[in-house]
Amino acid sequence: MEQIVNARRNTLTPQAGGEAGSRSITRTDPGLQPLSPRALEERKLIHRNDSVRSQADAFRGLRTKLLALGRDRDFITLVAPVQAGCGGSFVARNLAAAFAFDNSRTALLVDCDALHPTQHKALGVDVASGGMMDYLDGSITDLAAIQYQTGLPRLHLVPSGTPRETAGEYFSSSRMRMMIDSLRGTQSNRHLILDGPPTLDSPDARILSDLADLIVVVAGYGQVTVDSINDAASNFDPDKLAGIVFNNIY
Repeated sequence: MEQIVNARRNTLTPQAGGEAGSRSITRTDPGLQPLSPRALEERKLIHRNDSVRSQADAFRGLRTKLLALGRDRDFITLVAPVQAGCGGSFVARNLAAAFAFDNSRTALLVDCDALHPTQHKALGVDVASGGMMDYLDGSITDLAAIQYQTGLPRLHLVPSGTPRETAGEYFSSSRMRMMIDSLRGTQSNRHLILDGPPTLDSPDARILSDLADLIVVVAGYGQVTVDSINDAASNFDPDKLAGIVFNNIY
């Protein structure tokens, strides 16, 4: 397999193998100010300053590779860790930020780890009104109510919402598919990043892969074996599998 990008403590290695609207419908706070570089670093988010330039460039490189694979369309990317602790949420969050760096694009990060959601805490977003799982079970009917600003321009979050022990039946439902289609069609040049649960711990990541155009598997460097990586990758359609990110190399 050919190495194509070195990311911040990450390496991506590829494997062979309705009309969009113009208006964003998101939960907005008119008083919300963009986060400072220091606040972004506290949230483990890349930014444009020199202090994290190498990390930011690495995620831009990852974005560029995905854009090439996706032929520059508004594709959906599933980020799926091999197992818990591999840093899948970190990679998903910063990949979404990298898409949001482009002034012509927006990014929507969807936290699909129903048992252990983390993105709302990492981003410091108050999600008292609920999230995706609450929308899928019908507790929330307004899709705009589960889309939150993050303090990073052009990056919004759909939090997981009320934790669930099992989520597969929700992810395979027609309501889930309609939700994803609606989120993608909100505006042109919008990229959805699905932060998936650990691949080897449940079938949920495989179920979510049916909704994605591209899949990135995240392996914790020195944490998982080659066999585990292969087992995780085998859960997905090889035509969708963009590659493997090795996280925490140093």
